[in-house]
Amino acid sequence: MAVELDLGPKARAFRDELRDWLEANRPGELEGVESERAAFGDVPGIAEWTEKLYKAGYLCVAWPEEYGGRGLTGLEVVVMNEEFGRAGVPRVTRGMGEWLVGPSIIVWGTDEQKAHFLPRIIEGKDRYCQGFSEPDAGSDLASLKTRAIVDGDEVVITGQKVWTSGALLANMMFCLCRTDPDAPKHRGISYVLTPMKRENGESNGFDLRPIKQLTGSSYFTETFINEARAPLFNVIGGLNNGWRVTMTTLGNERGGNATTQHVQYTRQFWAAVELARELGLDTDPLVRQQLAWAYTHCEIMRFQGLRLLAEVIAKKEPGPASALNKMFWSEYAQRFAENITNWRGMASTVLPSDGTGDYPLDKWQQSFLSTRSVTIWGGTAQVQRNIVSERVLGMPKEPGSGD
Repeated sequence: MAVELDLGPKARAFRDELRDWLEANRPGELEGVESERAAFGDVPGIAEWTEKLYKAGYLCVAWPEEYGGRGLTGLEVVVMNEEFGRAGVPRVTRGMGEWLVGPSIIVWGTDEQKAHFLPRIIEGKDRYCQGFSEPDAGSDLASLKTRAIVDGDEVVITGQKVWTSGALLANMMFCLCRTDPDAPKHRGISYVLTPMKRENGESNGFDLRPIKQLTGSSYFTETFINEARAPLFNVIGGLNNGWRVTMTTLGNERGGNATTQHVQYTRQFWAAVELARELGLDTDPLVRQQLAWAYTHCEIMRFQGLRLLAEVIAKKEPGPASALNKMFWSEYAQRFAENITNWRGMASTVLPSDGTGDYPLDKWQQSFLSTRSVTIWGGTAQVQRNIVSERVLGMPKEPGSGD
Protein backbone atom coordinates (compact mmCIF):
# COMPACT_ATOMS: atom_id res chain seq x y z
CA MET A 1 0.00 0.00 0.00
CA ALA A 2 1.03 3.62 -0.60
CA VAL A 3 2.63 5.54 2.23
CA GLU A 4 0.14 8.09 3.60
CA LEU A 5 2.06 11.32 3.99
CA ASP A 6 1.46 13.59 6.97
CA LEU A 7 0.49 16.92 5.41
CA GLY A 8 0.18 18.74 8.72
CA PRO A 9 -2.40 19.06 11.50
CA LYS A 10 -4.93 21.13 9.54
CA ALA A 11 -4.96 18.71 6.60
CA ARG A 12 -5.04 15.76 9.03
CA ALA A 13 -8.10 17.16 10.82
CA PHE A 14 -9.86 17.75 7.51
CA ARG A 15 -9.03 14.19 6.39
CA ASP A 16 -10.62 12.79 9.56
CA GLU A 17 -13.72 14.96 9.14
CA LEU A 18 -14.15 14.00 5.50
CA ARG A 19 -13.47 10.30 6.05
CA ASP A 20 -16.14 10.15 8.77
CA TRP A 21 -18.65 12.03 6.62
CA LEU A 22 -18.07 9.80 3.59
CA GLU A 23 -18.38 6.67 5.72
CA ALA A 24 -21.78 7.85 6.92
CA ASN A 25 -23.08 9.28 3.65
CA ARG A 26 -21.48 7.64 0.62
CA PRO A 27 -24.10 6.24 -1.78
CA GLY A 28 -23.59 2.54 -2.44
CA GLU A 29 -25.12 2.75 -5.92
CA LEU A 30 -22.37 5.17 -7.00
CA GLU A 31 -19.38 3.17 -5.77
CA GLY A 32 -16.98 2.65 -8.64
CA VAL A 33 -18.42 5.50 -10.75
CA GLU A 34 -15.63 7.75 -12.00
CA SER A 35 -15.86 11.48 -11.34
CA GLU A 36 -15.36 12.17 -15.05
CA ARG A 37 -18.41 10.11 -15.96
CA ALA A 38 -20.50 11.64 -13.18
CA ALA A 39 -19.71 15.11 -14.53
CA PHE A 40 -21.96 14.52 -17.52
CA GLY A 41 -25.01 13.99 -15.33
CA ASP A 42 -26.33 10.81 -16.95
CA VAL A 43 -25.68 8.55 -13.93
CA PRO A 44 -28.65 7.37 -11.81
CA GLY A 45 -28.44 8.84 -8.31
CA ILE A 46 -25.90 11.53 -9.20
CA ALA A 47 -28.38 14.42 -8.80
CA GLU A 48 -29.21 13.34 -5.24
CA TRP A 49 -25.52 12.89 -4.40
CA THR A 50 -24.71 16.34 -5.80
CA GLU A 51 -27.45 17.92 -3.69
CA LYS A 52 -26.10 16.19 -0.58
CA LEU A 53 -22.58 17.47 -1.30
CA TYR A 54 -23.96 20.97 -1.86
CA LYS A 55 -25.80 21.01 1.46
CA ALA A 56 -22.72 19.67 3.27
CA GLY A 57 -20.52 22.42 1.80
CA TYR A 58 -18.36 20.16 -0.35
CA LEU A 59 -18.70 22.08 -3.62
CA CYS A 60 -16.41 24.94 -4.73
CA VAL A 61 -14.35 24.15 -1.65
CA ALA A 62 -11.24 26.10 -2.72
CA TRP A 63 -13.15 29.36 -3.08
CA PRO A 64 -12.83 31.83 -0.21
CA GLU A 65 -15.52 31.55 2.44
CA GLU A 66 -16.91 35.01 1.64
CA TYR A 67 -17.83 33.73 -1.82
CA GLY A 68 -19.53 30.55 -0.66
CA GLY A 69 -16.53 28.20 -0.57
CA ARG A 70 -14.60 26.74 2.33
CA GLY A 71 -11.27 28.41 1.66
CA LEU A 72 -9.45 25.07 1.45
CA THR A 73 -5.74 25.10 0.76
CA GLY A 74 -4.15 23.12 -2.05
CA LEU A 75 -3.10 20.49 0.50
CA GLU A 76 -6.68 20.08 1.71
CA VAL A 77 -7.96 19.73 -1.85
CA VAL A 78 -5.41 16.95 -2.34
CA VAL A 79 -6.77 15.29 0.82
CA MET A 80 -10.33 15.65 -0.48
CA ASN A 81 -9.54 13.97 -3.79
CA GLU A 82 -7.69 11.16 -2.02
CA GLU A 83 -10.55 10.51 0.41
CA PHE A 84 -13.19 10.41 -2.31
CA GLY A 85 -10.94 8.01 -4.20
CA ARG A 86 -10.54 5.89 -1.07
CA ALA A 87 -14.33 5.82 -0.57
CA GLY A 88 -14.81 4.81 -4.20
CA VAL A 89 -17.45 7.46 -4.98
CA PRO A 90 -17.31 10.39 -7.41
CA ARG A 91 -16.19 13.77 -6.18
CA VAL A 92 -18.75 15.93 -7.95
CA THR A 93 -17.81 19.49 -8.82
CA ARG A 94 -19.49 22.37 -10.63
CA GLY A 95 -17.12 21.68 -13.50
CA MET A 96 -15.58 24.57 -15.40
CA GLY A 97 -17.70 26.99 -13.41
CA GLU A 98 -16.02 25.87 -10.20
CA TRP A 99 -12.39 25.54 -11.23
CA LEU A 100 -12.04 27.96 -14.17
CA VAL A 101 -14.74 30.64 -14.28
CA GLY A 102 -15.26 31.18 -10.55
CA PRO A 103 -11.58 31.80 -9.71
CA SER A 104 -11.33 34.24 -12.65
CA ILE A 105 -14.39 36.17 -11.43
CA ILE A 106 -12.93 36.27 -7.91
CA VAL A 107 -9.71 37.83 -9.26
CA TRP A 108 -11.12 40.13 -11.97
CA GLY A 109 -14.84 40.63 -11.29
CA THR A 110 -16.46 43.64 -9.70
CA ASP A 111 -18.25 43.22 -6.37
CA GLU A 112 -21.55 43.25 -8.24
CA GLN A 113 -20.38 40.54 -10.66
CA LYS A 114 -19.14 38.36 -7.81
CA ALA A 115 -22.44 38.73 -5.97
CA HIS A 116 -24.40 37.77 -9.09
CA PHE A 117 -22.38 35.02 -10.78
CA LEU A 118 -20.66 33.09 -7.98
CA PRO A 119 -23.81 31.95 -6.13
CA ARG A 120 -25.32 30.79 -9.44
CA ILE A 121 -22.29 28.54 -10.00
CA ILE A 122 -22.41 27.00 -6.53
CA GLU A 123 -26.18 26.44 -6.73
CA GLY A 124 -25.83 24.76 -10.14
CA LYS A 125 -27.93 27.34 -11.98
CA ASP A 126 -25.12 28.23 -14.39
CA ARG A 127 -23.20 25.43 -16.11
CA TYR A 128 -20.29 26.62 -18.22
CA CYS A 129 -18.50 25.45 -21.34
CA GLN A 130 -15.28 26.99 -22.67
CA GLY A 131 -15.36 29.17 -25.79
CA PHE A 132 -11.65 29.53 -26.42
CA SER A 133 -10.30 27.28 -29.22
CA GLU A 134 -11.16 28.05 -32.85
CA PRO A 135 -10.33 26.25 -36.12
CA ASP A 136 -7.37 28.61 -36.68
CA ALA A 137 -6.65 29.50 -33.06
CA GLY A 138 -5.61 26.53 -30.95
CA SER A 139 -2.10 26.77 -29.55
CA ASP A 140 -1.95 30.38 -30.78
CA LEU A 141 -5.14 31.33 -28.96
CA ALA A 142 -4.53 35.07 -29.24
CA SER A 143 -5.08 34.88 -33.02
CA LEU A 144 -8.80 34.18 -32.45
CA LYS A 145 -11.25 35.67 -34.97
CA THR A 146 -14.58 35.56 -33.13
CA ARG A 147 -15.73 39.20 -33.04
CA ALA A 148 -17.99 41.18 -30.74
CA ILE A 149 -19.43 44.67 -31.15
CA VAL A 150 -20.94 46.85 -28.46
CA ASP A 151 -24.61 47.57 -29.08
CA GLY A 152 -25.99 49.82 -26.34
CA ASP A 153 -25.65 47.96 -23.06
CA GLU A 154 -24.92 44.62 -24.77
CA VAL A 155 -22.15 42.92 -26.73
CA VAL A 156 -23.10 41.01 -29.88
CA ILE A 157 -20.83 38.04 -30.65
CA THR A 158 -20.32 36.28 -34.00
CA GLY A 159 -17.77 33.59 -34.82
CA GLN A 160 -16.84 29.94 -34.53
CA LYS A 161 -15.43 27.80 -31.72
CA VAL A 162 -14.37 24.16 -31.75
CA TRP A 163 -13.66 21.36 -29.23
CA THR A 164 -16.23 22.97 -26.92
CA SER A 165 -16.24 20.46 -24.07
CA GLY A 166 -19.55 20.02 -22.27
CA ALA A 167 -21.44 22.41 -24.57
CA LEU A 168 -24.47 20.13 -24.84
CA LEU A 169 -24.98 20.30 -21.06
CA ALA A 170 -24.10 23.97 -20.57
CA ASN A 171 -26.32 27.03 -20.43
CA MET A 172 -23.40 29.51 -20.30
CA MET A 173 -20.15 29.94 -22.24
CA PHE A 174 -17.11 31.87 -21.07
CA CYS A 175 -16.26 33.21 -24.48
CA LEU A 176 -13.17 34.98 -25.77
CA CYS A 177 -13.93 37.44 -28.54
CA ARG A 178 -12.17 40.33 -30.24
CA THR A 179 -13.76 43.65 -29.35
CA ASP A 180 -11.02 45.87 -30.85
CA PRO A 181 -9.87 44.52 -34.23
CA ASP A 182 -7.25 47.27 -34.60
CA ALA A 183 -5.39 46.44 -31.38
CA PRO A 184 -2.36 44.06 -31.24
CA LYS A 185 -3.57 40.46 -31.08
CA HIS A 186 -3.04 40.00 -27.32
CA ARG A 187 -5.03 43.16 -26.70
CA GLY A 188 -8.51 44.08 -27.81
CA ILE A 189 -9.85 40.72 -26.54
CA SER A 190 -12.76 40.50 -24.09
CA TYR A 191 -13.86 37.69 -21.75
CA VAL A 192 -17.65 37.47 -21.89
CA LEU A 193 -19.97 35.22 -19.87
CA THR A 194 -22.49 34.47 -22.59
CA PRO A 195 -25.95 32.91 -22.09
CA MET A 196 -26.58 30.11 -24.56
CA LYS A 197 -30.37 30.51 -24.35
CA ARG A 198 -32.60 33.56 -24.41
CA GLU A 199 -35.19 34.18 -21.73
CA ASN A 200 -37.89 32.62 -23.96
CA GLY A 201 -35.89 29.38 -24.18
CA GLU A 202 -34.70 29.87 -27.76
CA SER A 203 -31.05 29.58 -28.72
CA ASN A 204 -29.06 32.77 -28.22
CA GLY A 205 -27.44 32.45 -31.63
CA PHE A 206 -25.67 29.15 -30.85
CA ASP A 207 -25.54 26.25 -33.32
CA LEU A 208 -23.93 23.22 -31.60
CA ARG A 209 -22.72 20.38 -33.82
CA PRO A 210 -21.56 17.36 -31.78
CA ILE A 211 -18.20 15.82 -32.68
CA LYS A 212 -18.34 12.05 -32.24
CA GLN A 213 -15.37 10.38 -30.57
CA LEU A 214 -13.99 6.85 -30.94
CA THR A 215 -16.03 5.84 -27.89
CA GLY A 216 -19.27 6.83 -29.63
CA SER A 217 -19.80 9.71 -27.22
CA SER A 218 -19.91 13.39 -28.15
CA TYR A 219 -18.50 15.30 -25.20
CA PHE A 220 -17.58 18.32 -27.27
CA THR A 221 -18.95 20.24 -30.23
CA GLU A 222 -18.15 22.45 -33.15
CA THR A 223 -19.88 25.70 -32.20
CA PHE A 224 -21.17 28.40 -34.55
CA ILE A 225 -22.15 31.72 -32.94
CA ASN A 226 -24.41 34.10 -34.83
CA GLU A 227 -25.10 37.39 -33.07
CA ALA A 228 -25.24 35.98 -29.55
CA ARG A 229 -26.10 38.74 -27.10
CA ALA A 230 -24.72 39.24 -23.59
CA PRO A 231 -25.05 42.26 -21.26
CA LEU A 232 -21.97 44.45 -20.84
CA PHE A 233 -22.31 43.49 -17.18
CA ASN A 234 -21.13 39.99 -18.23
CA VAL A 235 -17.73 41.22 -19.46
CA ILE A 236 -15.20 40.13 -16.81
CA GLY A 237 -12.16 42.37 -16.30
CA GLY A 238 -13.50 45.12 -18.57
CA LEU A 239 -13.60 45.48 -22.34
CA ASN A 240 -10.36 44.65 -24.19
CA ASN A 241 -8.74 43.21 -21.05
CA GLY A 242 -9.75 39.60 -21.69
CA TRP A 243 -6.25 38.24 -22.28
CA ARG A 244 -5.22 38.98 -18.70
CA VAL A 245 -8.37 37.27 -17.42
CA THR A 246 -7.62 34.33 -19.72
CA MET A 247 -4.17 33.92 -18.17
CA THR A 248 -5.87 33.50 -14.78
CA THR A 249 -8.23 30.91 -16.25
CA LEU A 250 -5.45 28.96 -17.96
CA GLY A 251 -3.34 29.09 -14.80
CA ASN A 252 -6.13 27.37 -12.92
CA GLU A 253 -6.57 24.87 -15.75
CA ARG A 254 -2.87 23.91 -15.70
CA GLY A 255 -2.71 23.56 -11.94
CA GLY A 256 -6.14 22.04 -11.44
CA ASN A 257 -5.55 18.29 -11.69
CA ALA A 258 -1.81 17.76 -11.70
CA THR A 259 -1.62 17.53 -7.92
CA THR A 260 -4.34 14.88 -7.66
CA GLN A 261 -4.10 13.10 -11.00
CA HIS A 262 -2.69 9.99 -9.36
CA VAL A 263 -5.99 9.32 -7.57
CA GLN A 264 -7.90 8.10 -10.63
CA TYR A 265 -4.97 6.03 -11.86
CA THR A 266 -4.34 4.43 -8.45
CA ARG A 267 -8.01 3.50 -8.29
CA GLN A 268 -7.79 2.07 -11.81
CA PHE A 269 -4.66 0.13 -10.84
CA TRP A 270 -6.43 -1.71 -7.99
CA ALA A 271 -9.32 -2.51 -10.33
CA ALA A 272 -6.75 -4.03 -12.70
CA VAL A 273 -5.35 -6.16 -9.85
CA GLU A 274 -8.86 -7.56 -9.31
CA LEU A 275 -9.22 -8.16 -13.04
CA ALA A 276 -5.94 -10.09 -13.15
CA ARG A 277 -7.21 -12.33 -10.33
CA GLU A 278 -10.53 -12.90 -12.11
CA LEU A 279 -8.71 -13.87 -15.29
CA GLY A 280 -6.28 -16.15 -13.43
CA LEU A 281 -3.36 -14.01 -14.54
CA ASP A 282 -2.19 -12.85 -11.12
CA THR A 283 0.62 -15.43 -11.09
CA ASP A 284 1.73 -14.74 -14.67
CA PRO A 285 5.25 -13.20 -14.48
CA LEU A 286 4.63 -10.77 -17.35
CA VAL A 287 1.34 -9.54 -15.89
CA ARG A 288 2.91 -9.13 -12.45
CA GLN A 289 5.75 -7.14 -14.01
CA GLN A 290 3.23 -4.91 -15.80
CA LEU A 291 1.33 -4.38 -12.54
CA ALA A 292 4.56 -3.45 -10.76
CA TRP A 293 5.31 -0.99 -13.56
CA ALA A 294 1.82 0.53 -13.22
CA TYR A 295 2.05 0.86 -9.43
CA THR A 296 5.41 2.62 -9.54
CA HIS A 297 4.10 5.03 -12.19
CA CYS A 298 1.06 5.88 -10.04
CA GLU A 299 3.36 6.61 -7.11
CA ILE A 300 5.65 8.77 -9.29
CA MET A 301 2.55 10.73 -10.36
CA ARG A 302 1.62 11.19 -6.71
CA PHE A 303 5.00 12.63 -5.77
CA GLN A 304 5.20 14.73 -8.93
CA GLY A 305 1.84 16.17 -7.91
CA LEU A 306 3.14 17.06 -4.47
CA ARG A 307 6.15 18.77 -6.02
CA LEU A 308 3.89 20.82 -8.29
CA LEU A 309 1.72 21.64 -5.28
CA ALA A 310 4.81 22.95 -3.48
CA GLU A 311 5.45 25.25 -6.46
CA VAL A 312 1.86 26.50 -6.35
CA ILE A 313 2.13 27.21 -2.61
CA ALA A 314 5.38 29.07 -3.26
CA LYS A 315 3.55 31.01 -6.05
CA LYS A 316 6.01 29.82 -8.67
CA GLU A 317 5.08 29.36 -12.32
CA PRO A 318 4.56 25.69 -13.29
CA GLY A 319 7.36 25.94 -15.87
CA PRO A 320 8.61 22.87 -17.72
CA ALA A 321 7.45 20.57 -14.90
CA SER A 322 3.93 20.74 -16.33
CA ALA A 323 5.25 19.47 -19.69
CA LEU A 324 6.92 16.54 -17.95
CA ASN A 325 3.70 15.78 -16.10
CA LYS A 326 1.53 15.85 -19.24
CA MET A 327 3.93 13.63 -21.15
CA PHE A 328 4.26 11.20 -18.25
CA TRP A 329 0.59 10.58 -17.40
CA SER A 330 -0.68 10.54 -21.00
CA GLU A 331 1.83 7.96 -22.18
CA TYR A 332 1.25 5.91 -19.03
CA ALA A 333 -2.54 5.92 -19.52
CA GLN A 334 -2.19 4.81 -23.12
CA ARG A 335 0.20 1.94 -22.38
CA PHE A 336 -1.76 0.79 -19.32
CA ALA A 337 -4.96 0.56 -21.40
CA GLU A 338 -3.09 -1.43 -24.05
CA ASN A 339 -1.86 -3.89 -21.40
CA ILE A 340 -5.39 -4.46 -20.08
CA THR A 341 -6.70 -4.97 -23.61
CA ASN A 342 -4.06 -7.63 -24.21
CA TRP A 343 -4.88 -9.41 -20.92
CA ARG A 344 -8.53 -9.72 -21.88
CA GLY A 345 -7.83 -11.05 -25.35
CA MET A 346 -10.92 -11.64 -27.46
CA ALA A 347 -13.18 -10.23 -24.73
CA SER A 348 -11.78 -6.81 -25.58
CA THR A 349 -13.37 -7.02 -29.04
CA VAL A 350 -16.88 -8.08 -27.97
CA LEU A 351 -19.71 -5.57 -27.46
CA PRO A 352 -22.75 -7.32 -25.96
CA SER A 353 -26.14 -5.78 -26.71
CA ASP A 354 -27.91 -4.05 -23.83
CA GLY A 355 -31.28 -5.17 -25.22
CA THR A 356 -32.18 -1.80 -26.71
CA GLY A 357 -30.18 -2.16 -29.90
CA ASP A 358 -27.14 -0.39 -28.46
CA TYR A 359 -23.77 -2.00 -27.82
CA PRO A 360 -22.22 -0.05 -24.95
CA LEU A 361 -18.51 -0.20 -24.18
CA ASP A 362 -17.42 -1.65 -20.87
CA LYS A 363 -15.05 0.41 -18.72
CA TRP A 364 -11.89 -1.22 -20.08
CA GLN A 365 -12.92 -0.76 -23.72
CA GLN A 366 -13.86 2.84 -22.90
CA SER A 367 -10.42 3.35 -21.36
CA PHE A 368 -8.61 1.89 -24.38
CA LEU A 369 -10.46 4.01 -26.95
CA SER A 370 -10.48 7.24 -24.94
CA THR A 371 -6.73 7.12 -24.27
CA ARG A 372 -5.92 7.04 -27.99
CA SER A 373 -6.11 10.83 -28.01
CA VAL A 374 -4.50 11.77 -24.68
CA THR A 375 -1.04 12.16 -26.19
CA ILE A 376 -2.50 14.73 -28.63
CA TRP A 377 -4.90 17.04 -26.80
CA GLY A 378 -3.63 19.55 -24.27
CA GLY A 379 -0.20 19.55 -25.90
CA THR A 380 1.11 16.66 -27.98
CA ALA A 381 3.77 14.35 -26.59
CA GLN A 382 6.16 15.60 -29.30
CA VAL A 383 5.65 19.23 -28.27
CA GLN A 384 6.14 18.33 -24.59
CA ARG A 385 9.43 16.65 -25.48
CA ASN A 386 10.56 19.78 -27.30
CA ILE A 387 9.74 21.88 -24.23
CA VAL A 388 11.69 19.54 -21.96
CA SER A 389 14.66 19.32 -24.32
CA GLU A 390 14.92 23.08 -24.79
CA ARG A 391 13.89 24.44 -21.37
CA VAL A 392 15.17 21.68 -19.08
CA LEU A 393 18.12 20.17 -20.92
CA GLY A 394 19.18 23.36 -22.73
CA MET A 395 19.27 21.71 -26.14
CA PRO A 396 19.02 23.87 -29.29
CA LYS A 397 15.64 24.57 -30.83
CA GLU A 398 14.45 22.56 -33.80
CA PRO A 399 15.59 23.96 -37.16
CA GLY A 400 12.97 26.37 -38.51
CA SER A 401 11.16 26.74 -35.19
CA GLY A 402 12.22 30.38 -34.75
CA ASP A 403 13.38 32.08 -31.60
